[in-house]
Amino acid sequence: MWFFSSPSIVFGEDALSYLEELPGRCALIVTDPTLHRLGFSERIIERLKMAGVDSEVFAEVEPEPSVQTVYRGVDVLNRLQPDWIIGLGGGSPMDAAKAMWALYERPDLTPEEISPVYALGLHKLKMIAIPTTSGTGSEATWATVLTDVEEKRKLGLGNRELTPTLAIVDPSLTADLPAHITADTGLDALTHAIEGYSATFHSDFTDPLCLKAAELVFAYLPRAVENGSGDPEAREKMANAATIAGLGFGNSLVGLAHALGHSLGAAFHIPHGRAVSLFLPYIMEFNVNGGVGRYDDIAYALRMHAADAPCALIELVRVLQKRIGQPTTLAELGISAAQLEDAMDVLCTHAITDNSIVAAPRPMEWEEAEKFYLYAFEGKSVDF
Repeated sequence: MWFFSSPSIVFGEDALSYLEELPGRCALIVTDPTLHRLGFSERIIERLKMAGVDSEVFAEVEPEPSVQTVYRGVDVLNRLQPDWIIGLGGGSPMDAAKAMWALYERPDLTPEEISPVYALGLHKLKMIAIPTTSGTGSEATWATVLTDVEEKRKLGLGNRELTPTLAIVDPSLTADLPAHITADTGLDALTHAIEGYSATFHSDFTDPLCLKAAELVFAYLPRAVENGSGDPEAREKMANAATIAGLGFGNSLVGLAHALGHSLGAAFHIPHGRAVSLFLPYIMEFNVNGGVGRYDDIAYALRMHAADAPCALIELVRVLQKRIGQPTTLAELGISAAQLEDAMDVLCTHAITDNSIVAAPRPMEWEEAEKFYLYAFEGKSVDF
């Protein structure tokens, strides 16, 4: 028995206007300080006013949101008692909003207990996810990633009940994204699509979504990075790709690129999309060496006709990374050999215990995790 979870999705031009029809009394908008300062919160507030919904803003979410921030947000929820919680931003505000929702309704739980194993029984709040980047797919999933700043590790959490009630995917919100954020988040979507298709939990419901998302990213991400707000079609297609990939991997899970990237990001404060996508071609090589990955299917969907389709697909990923100016080695991230050596024990321990490994098509041992970090530092092709 399998499940397919999905929010209701409003997408396309002027999708944000749907907020003018929202029923309810009060909403808490969860976002980050930069988006709040740039007026994104105000755009939501004005729409809610037209629906007769009062609102308050919690604009304290940092990149890679911490458990401590989530608990501050829960305090606001306890005071406000809203009908809606709105995650506005990239993956960080949306993930924080999900965790706040869970811990507000279930104060008896610790963050680590937000898992598919427990029935949360949520009934007080409904959630709206409004992405302002095109990559995380958090608007379409029940997963949430928090950072334990004391232990310097990421917590991969989730429960189907945390699937947003509604996702509003309005490409106008991503129009002015800087090129480097467009690149980071766009490659995050690609990693979701490829790992979601390869995951052992894949199904007939998730496969077409992952393939379509990969196709859209390869076609439109370079244009979105290079043309910015001057290419509204590329912005819209990337917004769709991110949500479609979210629907795919959110129901099939991901793999080792996420496990390694989560650990690296927590230790060296690397943006999520940049960290996980850097490892993608290395993991693809590892899977090919083990005879798994289903990369022939992806290559076929992209209309590639190379004799060695999996290797050609890996090369296509690397070409895309370089075209949009993304690092392909840990050294290019500014990490020194000494820093990597000092962090290695923690990196490997957290990588092999990350829940992203659950559906990986090829398992990873501690020694292999160490090799991945060393190979990725040098840019060496995986031969194990």
